[in-house]
Amino acid sequence: MGGGGSALRVCADHRGGINWLSLSPDGQRLLTGSEDGTARLWSTADGQCCALFQGHESYVTFCQLESEAAFTCSADHTVRKWDVLTGQCLAVYRGHTSIVNRILVVDNQLFSSSYDRTARCWSVDKGQMFQEFRGHRNCVLTLAYSAPRDLHGAPCQRDEAVAGGLLVTGSTDGTAKVWQVASGCCHRTLRGHTGAVLCLALDTPGHTAFTGSTDATVRAWDILSGEQLRVFREHEGSVICLELVNRHVYSGSADRTVKCWLADTGECVRTFKAHRHSVSALKYHAGTLFTGSGDACARAFDTQSGVLQRVFRGHAFIINCIQVHEQVLYTASHDGSLRLWDVRGLHKPDSRRAAPERSRSQRFNNRVGCAAEVHGPAPT
Repeated sequence: MGGGGSALRVCADHRGGINWLSLSPDGQRLLTGSEDGTARLWSTADGQCCALFQGHESYVTFCQLESEAAFTCSADHTVRKWDVLTGQCLAVYRGHTSIVNRILVVDNQLFSSSYDRTARCWSVDKGQMFQEFRGHRNCVLTLAYSAPRDLHGAPCQRDEAVAGGLLVTGSTDGTAKVWQVASGCCHRTLRGHTGAVLCLALDTPGHTAFTGSTDATVRAWDILSGEQLRVFREHEGSVICLELVNRHVYSGSADRTVKCWLADTGECVRTFKAHRHSVSALKYHAGTLFTGSGDACARAFDTQSGVLQRVFRGHAFIINCIQVHEQVLYTASHDGSLRLWDVRGLHKPDSRRAAPERSRSQRFNNRVGCAAEVHGPAPT
């Protein structure tokens, strides 16, 4: 195992835990959303805070950074859009009647999920809700979207049914649902889990959704037919986070492990151990799997050998989210700090292999997804 990493920089401007961390499409900026009710914009070039977004009346649960705007959602029941240059609030999306758990911005549409048992779709530009998805029997946690371009020509599908694409939602009612965005109708209900659905990863070309649950399983579903394709059963605790990359599914669990599965067969091909608490965050990058844990440490594993290469120590509480850009790892924690770590010297990808595809994951905010997590101090 490689030696421990020391932080390049510690950014401790927030006055509450950081619940989420989003990287801009060009990798030049980071957005953090915090328990202190604010979001902050950071430069990846020097780690400096370059904007402060204030206006929410309660904690920020989740955030997403786009090229020209930042989006945040909050326990104050709203979603907000911000100008990344001025810090000005450009729009407030009102309509939910409880905590907004997650947002997803794609194709000028803003999807949101809430404790009020609904998901909603808004026009980003107009700020108006144009669809409500109602049918879950408990709070809606995670979201994923399959665009019309990925669905046209799919077998046995009417073009009008998928004209607006399909939205997939996961809920604490133990189901995932597939919705027709254009009509708001429930297209399929994915039944099989016996616990809350905490995380979701979508393989859009294959029309397949992977869901992780408190029942300790990962399940694969055909989102067009609603058929359960396979069940991944080797975890011994809740499945908290998922990453899908290169036809492999990585699942992080309360059993303190990450497992790697073949997406097409469900075979478990590797188990990554060494965590001293639940695995709360995952990120695949260039042949390395980075994990965040309730033990307040981040770790780097070689995905081919499973070898633990480095441990990053310094946080005081659970790591809620991680991102990687070039040779820097970013970790955001319930201790309120954002830390930057040098990851040079880890995995050196084989240049003869095809470049890895961008990982596709939809993981629910740690506040609910890790409800059983103990926010205790870091191990000594």
